[in-house]
Amino acid sequence: MARKQALNFKSPHEDQTWFIPKQGLDGEWYPLVRVGRHIPFGYEQDPDDKDILQPIPAELELLEKAKKYLAEYSVRMVARWLTEQSGRYISHVGLYKRVNIEQSRRGAANAHRGYARRCQEASEKAEKLEKGRLGGRGTRNLNAEDDSTSES
Repeated sequence: MARKQALNFKSPHEDQTWFIPKQGLDGEWYPLVRVGRHIPFGYEQDPDDKDILQPIPAELELLEKAKKYLAEYSVRMVARWLTEQSGRYISHVGLYKRVNIEQSRRGAANAHRGYARRCQEASEKAEKLEKGRLGGRGTRNLNAEDDSTSES
């Protein structure tokens, strides 16, 4: 009898998930490169290039509003509202996944920024210690006998 393998909850293609870039200074949305077969809510396939996803600003703005509604209403109700307002179907599971992916990426980005800051601080402290240790008294002559070692 064959052994059952443990479920693997990580996607084998984690690098193929898409993300929503920040808006530009004027509030415009940026096109994305298509990496999977799913076209995310708020985007449509470019008619000229099948690998480019063009943003649909009205849907993306409704999605941002829907994220705020999730604090007060259930995911099912918000998904139904979003479907009615946009005219494009999004399931409650799809909305939930979309919001969770964005939250996890935001958390990971914050952690990476913290690690970079701590690494920079450690590097500066190490450099300060090195300068204090190497440049304090000048160089020692290795051929001359050291008084501190001969007294012991």
